[in-house]
Amino acid sequence: MKIRLNLATKALETHRRFLVGAGLTAVVAGLLFLGLGWHVYSARKVDYALRARTEKMRQEMAKLEAQRKELERYFSQKDIANLHDRAAFINTILDARSFNWTLMFMDLEHILPTGVRVVSIEPKQVAGYVEVKLTVGATSDEAELKFERALEESKEFTGVKVLDVHANPSGNTNGDRTVVQLSTVYSRL
Repeated sequence: MKIRLNLATKALETHRRFLVGAGLTAVVAGLLFLGLGWHVYSARKVDYALRARTEKMRQEMAKLEAQRKELERYFSQKDIANLHDRAAFINTILDARSFNWTLMFMDLEHILPTGVRVVSIEPKQVAGYVEVKLTVGATSDEAELKFERALEESKEFTGVKVLDVHANPSGNTNGDRTVVQLSTVYSRL
């Protein structure tokens, strides 16, 4: 039978647990260091791409701004400005001529009830639609209300505003008891 006996004055200590723990900590720290390094590398790569795109956009904006200034300088020349004014004038004339006035009068005729007649009409074309000022005479209050209601319910005439309503002088022989001034927008779709 063998007995192990240590006769040394100091017992031999084993550092195995410490070394294993330190080794595992070093491995975990190394993996963490590699993970953080990869994250920093990826972030810098994305940041570099973002900076490159930003710089490219800034250069394009500077180029477009230079082109805009060049065009402004060109169009501010007196000859070109006069040509622009003339073209705008001609375009307003063409817009006025291209509008189908007959269609507007036909639409107005369809909603005009009996007992109401158009005394005057002032159409004015403004930015793609027609603003119409109407002066109508009505033989009775009922006919006047029918006309206003029909005008408001129509799809072609919108934004009806009554500007003035006054009684017709009795000396007038046209039979109108009231005269109404209206403003509306005509927009045929």
